[in-house]
Amino acid sequence: MAPPVDDVRNWMNMFRWIVKLIRDDYEIDEAVLTRTAVLESDCGLAIEQIEAVLDTIATSFALHFPPGTLDEIVKLEELCMVASWMKGLYKRPPFISEGYEAQCRVLNPGCG
Repeated sequence: MAPPVDDVRNWMNMFRWIVKLIRDDYEIDEAVLTRTAVLESDCGLAIEQIEAVLDTIATSFALHFPPGTLDEIVKLEELCMVASWMKGLYKRPPFISEGYEAQCRVLNPGCG
């Protein structure tokens, strides 16, 4: 079950929410879940698990991750930045491609 979203009002709240989600759902030590942690190699998440995390974030925050999201995000911090941006809580992440940005904006009117 996903943590409550009521307190997610900025980028750092989103990061903390995602950390709790991964920690609780996949029993990953919170010490591993740092901003620079690579989702697959550092956190030990399989692609299917990362997709499940994306689905939970999407459902919890009424977001739509376009195809190719896993080509755009590699680190926990990147996932958080993209989700926060799509929710209107953060500026456009500088690392995403223009094509991905366009897809996100079509699917998520809240993109800042």
